[in-house]
Amino acid sequence: MRKQFDGAGRNSPRGNRIAAHVQTLVAEILRDKYMDDPVLAGVNLSGADAHGGLSFVKLYFYAAGDAAVAQKRLDDVTRAIRFELASRMNQKYTPEIKFVYDDTIERAERIEALLKNL
Repeated sequence: MRKQFDGAGRNSPRGNRIAAHVQTLVAEILRDKYMDDPVLAGVNLSGADAHGGLSFVKLYFYAAGDAAVAQKRLDDVTRAIRFELASRMNQKYTPEIKFVYDDTIERAERIEALLKNL
């Protein structure tokens, strides 16, 4: 069996393709099925990583509102999203998915503020 990660801990090309495909499909599912949900309407996916022999995909998100509330709501609907994902994917197995908050924007704003204060 081929290793999923190279020596530097990065995804294989196939893992990158699958992670990007899952990210696209989950974004479409959120748009199609949950656009009326006020919490999920403010959620955007910013990236994805495939792990565990392509059986697990970590989806990074940021939210317009409270990140903790968005995380809780995403955790509540993950099973339904994965079920819908299975019907849209052209693969034998559907990977498990986990949503993880991406704080890149907040960190960039903090760094910018620190640099302005120098």
